[in-house]
Amino acid sequence: MNPRVKEVYPIENYQLRLVFNNGEEKIFDVKPYLTIGVFKELQNIGIFNSVRPFLGSILWENNVDLSPDTLYMEGKKLQ
Repeated sequence: MNPRVKEVYPIENYQLRLVFNNGEEKIFDVKPYLTIGVFKELQNIGIFNSVRPFLGSILWENNVDLSPDTLYMEGKKLQ
């Protein structure tokens, strides 16, 4: 099982800075998802910025979420 999200911070250009429960920090780019189904609502910066950690993953105020495994595997490690 991959690490789970402990903290999440929305940053510029529809990206998220994620802190995992193993101490790793990664940047996850949400832009590729913004044209797909329910993720289109995240183009609204107010909704995008509402992201919070939820049960080891993340959740937005419109109840859109992403798999913690996707976040960990596709996130780019901070240098």
